[in-house]
Amino acid sequence: MISVNFNLGTNHLEADYRNEVTAPEVIDYIQATKLNKDYPRVLKIISDTRNSTFNLSIDDLNSIVEENFKSLEKYTMIIDAIIVDDPKTTVLTMLYKQFSKTNKYKFEIFATKEAALNWLNKW
Repeated sequence: MISVNFNLGTNHLEADYRNEVTAPEVIDYIQATKLNKDYPRVLKIISDTRNSTFNLSIDDLNSIVEENFKSLEKYTMIIDAIIVDDPKTTVLTMLYKQFSKTNKYKFEIFATKEAALNWLNKW
């Protein structure tokens, strides 16, 4: 499950991943972000995956990357700080990072929310 909240105070989109997360859920989240015209065109996202387990294959990652590229067409840039706390999610996230290389998408992996926010606020 992915719950999303746009924090007007920080001007960040907060994505909270909980329990088992599947490819259709991630794709739905990306599509909703793509269609939202109220978000800033330079979108800063804090993605917290610490309370989740990803059930994704390499093919799923490719589908997610394809959807992400479509979403990027609607934005000047997306900057995403992803918080992880387990090895499997770290590996999936690192693979995703390799597949998602583009100048319009900045993406880093962090172990703590504080480190993620420090990096995100530098943009």
